[in-house]
Amino acid sequence: MNINFQKMMIPIIVFLSSAALLIILRSIAFRVLNKWAGKTETDIDDIIIKAFKTPSLYWCIAIGLYIGIAVSDIQAKYIFYISRTIHVIVILSITIAAANLSEKIFSSFIQRSNLPIPATGLVYGILKGVIFVLGGLIILSVIEISITPFITALGVGGLAVALALQDTLANLFAGIHILFEKTIRVGDFIKLETGQEGYVDDITWRTTRVKMLPNNMVIIPNSKLAQSIVTNYYLPEKKMALTIPVSVSYSSDPENVEKILVEEAKKAVGEVPGLLKDPEPAVRFIPGFGESSLDFTLVCQVKEFVDQYPVQHELRKRIFKRFREEGIEIPFPQRTVHLKGEREGQKT
Repeated sequence: MNINFQKMMIPIIVFLSSAALLIILRSIAFRVLNKWAGKTETDIDDIIIKAFKTPSLYWCIAIGLYIGIAVSDIQAKYIFYISRTIHVIVILSITIAAANLSEKIFSSFIQRSNLPIPATGLVYGILKGVIFVLGGLIILSVIEISITPFITALGVGGLAVALALQDTLANLFAGIHILFEKTIRVGDFIKLETGQEGYVDDITWRTTRVKMLPNNMVIIPNSKLAQSIVTNYYLPEKKMALTIPVSVSYSSDPENVEKILVEEAKKAVGEVPGLLKDPEPAVRFIPGFGESSLDFTLVCQVKEFVDQYPVQHELRKRIFKRFREEGIEIPFPQRTVHLKGEREGQKT
């Protein structure tokens, strides 16, 4: 019994010693790499170091276990299965590291470049899914399992899976369609036919998330979004026209009103954030003759959709102040009622 205990202790001690030594070397290596990465301008090296920091710990344990088994007297068939298990763990950890690394590098590359590739959760999911599939195929080949039966099973059960996951697959392919069509992109300000409006926060494999101005999130299934009528305020460009209706009394001079509105709008350019100089503000005598007022429309340009609110706020205050200074009246609704005489009423 003492002999068996000694035989068991030797590989355990070798395993623990090897793993501890490798972990110490790993810690030293990562300290050196972190210092080196801190001196470089690019962040790619930082991403790579972070991606391999955790998997490397499992590699140290796996290598230590492999060395411990190599010096043990365990039967060959058990060593074979344990070795296969170690290989699977190492390959799986490499696959996870590669998936995380590819996602972070892809995200960093897209943010730095001007390539027309959407940086969404669906794209990251597809990228990571491909890597995990490749890692799974490598694991199957290592443990000598043929993938032909799996392909056959997938072919036979594909119809059943498709029927069971109709909604999920519809949302997935609708999301892919939205990404490639590029009519709705992450960061765009959109308005749904149901009335909700906000910024597109993310497009995932099942839903699209729209962050509304009150800081609420609207979750829309991709299939529903693909079938809806959507107004995208960022296409073909962010810049948009802003129309402000202005009404004055019939005693006002239309030429003078037009002049004042244009002057106030031009003065506000550069002072009011979001108001653009080009094209220049213009005034149109539209809709024209109202029931109790002359109705004008001030047309100017703003940088994007949400800029219209502070621009309207500031321009209305300036216009109202200028009208007071110029003595221009903003009328209240008025109605003239004609009453027929008593005799005329009796005749009828």
